[in-house]
Amino acid sequence: MRGTVQSENKLSDSMTFSDHLEELRQRILNSIYSILISIFFSFLIIKPLISFLEIPAGDIHLLQLAPGEFLFVAIKVAGYSGLIVSMPYIFYQIILFISPGLTKQEKSLILPAVFGSGLLFFLGLIFSWWILVPAAINFFISFGADIVEPTWSIERYFDFVLLLMSSTAIAFQLPVLQFILGSLGIITTEKMISNWKIVVISSAILSAVITPSTDPLTMSLLSISIVFLFFVGTGLTYLSENLKSKTLSSSH
Repeated sequence: MRGTVQSENKLSDSMTFSDHLEELRQRILNSIYSILISIFFSFLIIKPLISFLEIPAGDIHLLQLAPGEFLFVAIKVAGYSGLIVSMPYIFYQIILFISPGLTKQEKSLILPAVFGSGLLFFLGLIFSWWILVPAAINFFISFGADIVEPTWSIERYFDFVLLLMSSTAIAFQLPVLQFILGSLGIITTEKMISNWKIVVISSAILSAVITPSTDPLTMSLLSISIVFLFFVGTGLTYLSENLKSKTLSSSH
């Protein structure tokens, strides 16, 4: 095992700058190919996929208000789906590219961060789909339901759903960012805890910015989840600091 690691490091050291660029180009091309293939297969099941994403709309009438509107919706849904399905393979390509040049200590930091980022990305999508999207749509339906009948443009509906899901998935990267900054010594657990009030205010502002809807329920749910993720990230940073201190004490 040790010989394998040493051989990988020697191979990485023997590679020239142009070799690294060529490998990077190949990794990027592999990722692009995986996205395009995923988009292609998403188009093959685009109607069931769109029907699945229409579930939160319930009895709302979704209309095509312009020629080709459904086609543009299909392209957007296939594009988002292809990117999401390809994320594990893209993360795998990132790990393959950076791991040979990392030390053992750097691998213990970067590799869990990459895996954690992918996991939190999908958790953000699930949280948005099961909680935020239905909450926002129910709010819009109930608000003024006795005055107007809800009839929405299909393009506007999918813009709303896809933007809310993607922005939530990005917001769920907060613990990974905290873990990296804490492990590098840029910020400490004490500093994070002391600034919790600023985090609460910032989460409310961030929720208002990244949430495509203006309803207070969706923004509140997203804000609460961001604060919760902040404390999760603080806990991970605390564990990282303790592990680092124990490692240093044992080495001495």
